[in-house]
Amino acid sequence: MAASEETEALIGHVAMRDQKAFAALYKRTSPKLYGVCLRIIGNRTDAEEVLQEVYVRIWQRAEQFAPSQGSAMPWLAAIARNRSIDFVRARKPVADEFDSAYDLADTEPDPEEQAIAKGEGRRIDRCMEELEADRARAVRSAYVEGLSYQELADQHSVPLNTMRTWLRRSLIRLRECMDR
Repeated sequence: MAASEETEALIGHVAMRDQKAFAALYKRTSPKLYGVCLRIIGNRTDAEEVLQEVYVRIWQRAEQFAPSQGSAMPWLAAIARNRSIDFVRARKPVADEFDSAYDLADTEPDPEEQAIAKGEGRRIDRCMEELEADRARAVRSAYVEGLSYQELADQHSVPLNTMRTWLRRSLIRLRECMDR
């Protein structure tokens, strides 16, 4: 008799309230079901407690098992999984409005990030001052205002490829300045 068939037979005996069959079922399946509980709950003591509740449920519901609808271990694992999930849900504290508002992510930068950004901003401004005035205006217009190369070329009365060269060389100079 295959292990799966033996487990199904044990469940059938448990349905008839056979305590020896129940003990044998526990011995055969508890390591796997304990693993299911532990993986979901994450705490050995709580997983052991829930495992005991799982076997109480198995004792109570053994007559509901139908081998024609699936094998025994998935049925047992589903009971363990569902009971473990119920345990985790019951353990979570219910948040009141203040707590749930407190848990919302703050999208604003924290003071350290603000200080770093301000320092970086000063460094960028200092580096921008090293560029020729028309090049600095073109960089700001392109990367702050979002103007296209063609719009910038028209605005500065230069050919399109010249504008591309200005921006590329200006960005290289800015990167070198920022790396100092």
